[in-house]
Amino acid sequence: MGSLEVEKTAIGWAARDPSGVLSPYTYTLRNTGPDDVQVKILYCGLCHSDLHQVKNDLGMSNYPMVPGHEVVGEVVEVGPEVTKFKVGDIVGVGLLVGCCKTCRPCQQDIEQYCAKKIWNCNDVYTDGKPTQGGFANFMVVEQKFVVKIPDGMAPEQAAPLLCAGVTVYSPLNHFGFNQSGLRGGILGLGGVGHMGVKIAKAMGHHVTVISSSDKKRQEALDHLGADDYLVSSDNVKMQEAADSLDYIIDTVPVNHPLEPYLSLLKVDGKLILMGVINTPLQFVSPMVMLGRKSITGSFIGSMKETEEVLHFCKEKGVTSQIEMVKMDYINTAMERLEKNDVRYRFVVDVAGSKLDQ
Repeated sequence: MGSLEVEKTAIGWAARDPSGVLSPYTYTLRNTGPDDVQVKILYCGLCHSDLHQVKNDLGMSNYPMVPGHEVVGEVVEVGPEVTKFKVGDIVGVGLLVGCCKTCRPCQQDIEQYCAKKIWNCNDVYTDGKPTQGGFANFMVVEQKFVVKIPDGMAPEQAAPLLCAGVTVYSPLNHFGFNQSGLRGGILGLGGVGHMGVKIAKAMGHHVTVISSSDKKRQEALDHLGADDYLVSSDNVKMQEAADSLDYIIDTVPVNHPLEPYLSLLKVDGKLILMGVINTPLQFVSPMVMLGRKSITGSFIGSMKETEEVLHFCKEKGVTSQIEMVKMDYINTAMERLEKNDVRYRFVVDVAGSKLDQ
C-alpha cells in the first residue's frame, strides 16, 4: 500500500447539498500515523441518522459529505505503534473516530459522551481536514476506535451491530436491564428496533413490540421472536398493558407523543429515547411523578460496549436482518429508508461496487 508518509486517494459517494443525493467523490486520506490503522472497506450499513446528516435536518451539515458509520473492512496497513491489529484482520469502525481522552467521560471509558468527540463523518479531525465515512473504499482510523470482528461472524452481519446493535445494548447494560426475567417494550420496528427485539430476547426478556399499525405484527412475532405486539392506537389493549413494562426503548426518529407509552411502564420504569428528533417532545409531569418513572436517553455505546455486543451476539447467535445493496442503489435505498421500507437494515456491499461510476 506504499509508505506510511504518502497520502492516499479514496473514492466515496458524497452528498454535495441538502438534497442528500450521493454521487462519486474523490478525496485524500490522511497519512497512516503511528497509532493508525488503514482499512479497506468491505461493507457499510445505512442508518437513519445518515439521512439526517446528508439532508442537513439538524442544521449542522458540511459538504461534500461521505456518510456511513457501520463500517466493516480489512486492515491493509498499520502504524508502528499499533498493537491491537495486524494486516488481514477483519475490523469494524463505528460513529466515533476521536475524543479528548482526558475528560471525565473519556476517563470512565464512555467516550461517546466526550464533549470533544469526533464523528467519523461531517466533522473536522485533529489535522484540520474533514472526516469522511464508510461509503468509500478506504479509511484511516486511530486504533482506539477500531474493533475486531469476532472470528466466524459474517462481516456483513456485523455492520449493523456497530451502531444499531450497540445503541440498544448500551442502555440495557448501563441501566441494569441485562438480567433475565424483565419485561421490555420496543417502540418502533426499524433498524435499531429489530436489533432491540433480538438483543433483549437473547438477554432473556419478555419483549413487546409497540407500533403505530398492525402491519408488522407477523414479522415481529414469527420472525423476530417478540412475545407480544401492541398497536398504539388500540386504546383497549394499551390500557390492558398499563403498568406492565420495566423499560421501553423508543427508537422512533420523528416527533410523537410520550404519554401513551409512559402509561405502559411499571413504577420506576424507564422510557429510553434513541431517535434523533429535532423538535420538542411533550408530556405532562404527573405521568412521570405518579410512578417515579424516568425519561432518559442513550447515545450509541462506548468502544468497550461495542466489543461486548459483538461477542454477545456471536455467543448468543444473534444476527441482524439485512438487505444487501450495491453503491449504485444507495440513493434509492435512502428514499426507501425514509419511508421505512426496509427489513430491517440496508448494508452496502462496498467492495463489490464500482465506486467511480
